[in-house]
Amino acid sequence: MSSNGLEGFKGNILIVDDMPNNLRLLSAMLKTHNYDVRSAISGTLALKSIQVLLPDLILLDINMPQMDGYEVCKKLKADPKTSSIPIIFVSALSDVFDKVKAFKLGAADYITKPFQLEEVIARVETQINNLTLQKQLQESEAQERAKSQQLSQALQQLQKAQSHLIISEKMSSLGQLVVNIANELNNPINFIYGNLSHARSYAQSLLKLLTMYQEALPETTAAITQEIEAIDLDFLKSDLLQLLTSMDIGAERIYRLVQSLQNFSSFEIGDLKLVDIHEGIDSCLILLQNRFKARLGEPGINVIKEYDDLPLIECYPGQINQVFMHILTNSVNTLDEQRKKKENKDPQITIKTKLCDQDYIKISVHYNDFDINEVEENHLFDNLFYFPEIDTEKKLAMACSHHIITDRHQ
Repeated sequence: MSSNGLEGFKGNILIVDDMPNNLRLLSAMLKTHNYDVRSAISGTLALKSIQVLLPDLILLDINMPQMDGYEVCKKLKADPKTSSIPIIFVSALSDVFDKVKAFKLGAADYITKPFQLEEVIARVETQINNLTLQKQLQESEAQERAKSQQLSQALQQLQKAQSHLIISEKMSSLGQLVVNIANELNNPINFIYGNLSHARSYAQSLLKLLTMYQEALPETTAAITQEIEAIDLDFLKSDLLQLLTSMDIGAERIYRLVQSLQNFSSFEIGDLKLVDIHEGIDSCLILLQNRFKARLGEPGINVIKEYDDLPLIECYPGQINQVFMHILTNSVNTLDEQRKKKENKDPQITIKTKLCDQDYIKISVHYNDFDINEVEENHLFDNLFYFPEIDTEKKLAMACSHHIITDRHQ
């Protein structure tokens, strides 16, 4: 509601009447009751005045030259800017038809001339009070909507914070478990891996010496001949080195696995480091390699790597590795479900990296024969959104990945 700054100001009223005496009388009366009053002697001038300053209430005469009150009312109600302004018709027309027409056009009230001043004041005050109450109600509703929106946002933030806390605790526990396992395996595998070369050298020396003995002493005792046959010495000599080679290959695989475990989780959360992104992806692939193998009646998962020539990337390596592990694990889990249902005869995961510019790289993981609709795509990283096809663990993993990429790495 507008104000002219006067003490006790009640509202801004526009009087539209082509009779100057009516304008002076109504203006003087309303001003004595603390209303700010403007006047217009025609409908055209009234419409121009309203565009300059919106009144709180309009007292509108019907019978005016050029444009009558009905036409003025139509124009005001047709304009969204002025449609809510209450209009009281003040007219000498007392026929029921005229009153019905006025109310159909949107009039708030109707006063018949000659009018009583007390009646005019009472009807004006009623409309102004209604307008005041309406604005107070609108303000109250707006405040309640704002409070509701604030509560909704606070609830969403709380739910996200709770889910991130759960994810962080889960990943922290998993990371600590992986570190402990890697440390426990590291010393014995280093001992085995480091001594296998010596064992091979010793075995070769002993076999060479045994051959020299056999050449120098071709005649042996019956007991020695019997033992040679019992242990199948010729087979043992040929198989021993192959056995050590197999052990060496196995030990190397375990050694690489331990290195991958250490590479996956050896970085603290607060450490920004320059790293080779491909090493992180390869570490995750090594940890998951057993799940790529073919099973009885089920095809293996083919992994295709299309790596671009990337520079070292500054990031939180441990967290980025978590993202790779989440996405790859979700891919494998989905393909596993398809393999069990015989829905995918050639499961395949394609990993691509690309240098976009000096500030950005693109990493994409695509697994075949999987579609997602637009609604699910828009809520893919919202762990609170219900996906009937995607379990809670997968949703938490995607929400965690989104948090690491967008919040932690901006």
